[in-house]
Amino acid sequence: MPKVTDVVAALAAPIAAEQGCSLWDVEYVKEAGTWYLRVFLDKEGGVSIDDCEAVSRPLSDALDEADPIEGSYTLEVGSAGLDRTLKKPEHFQRYLGSEVEVRLYRAREGRKSVVGRLLSYDNGGVTLESGDGPLSLEKNEIAQVRLYVRF
Repeated sequence: MPKVTDVVAALAAPIAAEQGCSLWDVEYVKEAGTWYLRVFLDKEGGVSIDDCEAVSRPLSDALDEADPIEGSYTLEVGSAGLDRTLKKPEHFQRYLGSEVEVRLYRAREGRKSVVGRLLSYDNGGVTLESGDGPLSLEKNEIAQVRLYVRF
């Protein structure tokens, strides 16, 4: 049986493309007793509220027709954001050379997060160029990788 996120991604990707956007990610999570279906979009130049609405309406209709989720949930369509989470191999490939923040499950050398330039990605592990030189982190050490935005 396919995962809910895979089914929704298959429905959402062509709708996003019709609106000049691309599908970045889909999450299906329970928070405070409510299920949320979150669809994250990307677009050259940024995603607007109009883009989100233009994807949300036909996606909601497609979800009603396909009915891949039992029970109630809240559909949210939004931008992947400047500090987007990198999850898929293609995300990492796209942002090689970019500054990222890697959050760790356990502190390493007294730190639970590391900021550096993404040098490589291999099967869930990453190598960063940090202030201390190259740093390799294995998949099982990494809780999350996000683009790092300096203000």
